[in-house]
Amino acid sequence: MSQRRRIPGLFAPLLLVVAAGATSLGTPASAAEPAARARPLSQVVPAPASVSEGGPSYALTPRTRIRVDDDSREARRIGSYLADVLRPSTGYDLPVTARDARDGIRLRLGSKDASLGDEGYRLESGRHGVTITARRAAGLFHGVQTLRQLLPAAVEEDTRQRGPWTVAGGTIKDMPRYGYRGAMLDVSRHFFSVDKVKTYIDQMALYKINKLHLHLSDDQGWRIAIDSWPRLTTYGGSTQVGGGPGGYYTKADYREILRYAASRHLEVVPEIDLPGHTNAALASYAELNCDGVAPPLYTGTNVGFSSLCVPKAVTYEFVDDVVREIAAMTPGKYLHIGGDEAHSTPHKDYVAFMDKAQAVVGKYGKTVMGWHQLTGAEPAEGAVAQYWGLDKTSATEKAQVANAARNGTKLVLSPADRAYLDMKYDKSTPLGLAWAGYVEVRRSYDWNPGAYLPGAPAQSVLGVEAPMWSETLWTNDQVEYMAFPRLPGIAELGWSPAATHDWDAYKVRLAAQGPRMSALGIDYYRSPQVPWPAE
Repeated sequence: MSQRRRIPGLFAPLLLVVAAGATSLGTPASAAEPAARARPLSQVVPAPASVSEGGPSYALTPRTRIRVDDDSREARRIGSYLADVLRPSTGYDLPVTARDARDGIRLRLGSKDASLGDEGYRLESGRHGVTITARRAAGLFHGVQTLRQLLPAAVEEDTRQRGPWTVAGGTIKDMPRYGYRGAMLDVSRHFFSVDKVKTYIDQMALYKINKLHLHLSDDQGWRIAIDSWPRLTTYGGSTQVGGGPGGYYTKADYREILRYAASRHLEVVPEIDLPGHTNAALASYAELNCDGVAPPLYTGTNVGFSSLCVPKAVTYEFVDDVVREIAAMTPGKYLHIGGDEAHSTPHKDYVAFMDKAQAVVGKYGKTVMGWHQLTGAEPAEGAVAQYWGLDKTSATEKAQVANAARNGTKLVLSPADRAYLDMKYDKSTPLGLAWAGYVEVRRSYDWNPGAYLPGAPAQSVLGVEAPMWSETLWTNDQVEYMAFPRLPGIAELGWSPAATHDWDAYKVRLAAQGPRMSALGIDYYRSPQVPWPAE
């Protein structure tokens, strides 16, 4: 587990300007949630696919063991992860063992239930223990996240707490609606260290998010080392919005992020934004500019003014080198090439560039992702378009995306006035932007990805993603305040069956997450739309 925080730190001065009722960091779990009362199995976020409640509950004791199959390295690793979560607060030893135990938590891989797929699980709780069964390790890991939520919120504390640690009796059978459930972190406008990214990964994993989209390049900074073009980072990564030192990931740093994400069963989707949003690259190498003159580094927040030089051969040498080096490091399926807000690239040049850039991605064995402006060119076979328009986006633009979807382009939905986590909650929010409008918690949750885009077949939707742009954010506390409690709602849209989608029921389950977020040190926004536990 990454280090948990108990105080708002650098975020505190910003919170002072907000009304007190909207900024409280939540009630300690011991005051808000009596530990002796087992939480109903149905009170999980995201909502499980099916729940059968009843029967005797199970309570962890000093004798509890975590049992795994002796031939499963993956199950043992997940068991060790669970033990690391539970030991500090319970004070129990919780040995991870392959030995038979009458009581305890059992983690089993190899279920024959094909309906669970690669990420589903079955959790059974009764007098003598809890058993989580899955076909694949990802499903077992997701089942462990559910088990965490079935225990009192104080189990998330990193110091010993009073029990009992009770899990209600019954059975959960659970699997995701969509295979793509993502969150994006913009590390270009403001740079976030490896440890800060790890913290966000841990928070995403609790809600069964399985994709981390890293926005690695933009006008304000280039954040990933490319050996063949070293000035991209040493010069292009040397600043950020508002000035300051910037920063970048070495290849070792990037591999550590990949490793940590994989340990939480998240796939990393790297993004290099092209052909616009490229000032950091243009400033680093004069030859990438049509006039051969490098512009100065940029620390503002305007968009749409930069472009690679489409006619130049060196442009495609650059793209090939960057994609090759990133693809070689990245085990995941996708490589995101941006493509949005290329206002300085003539449309004919944009189409020509995207044709060539997509071919390079395919050459190195990756599936192309791009923002939905990619559909204004010719999406490659198998390409994925990420839709970030608004409810009020023109019918013509929506129709263009829907037409591409009907022709085989897959979609990930990130409507900015629903899913952009950097949008202000209301006019008093001290952080974030408001160009897409204010996005309160209900608005962020209350939409159906399967029917959102008119004319797009439901089967074209791979899933959802919640982007976090960082023009106004530079600390984890600020990211948390904007992400929570909206991120769990987007996660639920991606995981839970459409039939479970109901705001009035969801807001009650979300409210119960407040003490858990507090126990984890998450500096969340106490939306007045949610009935948080009384102080």
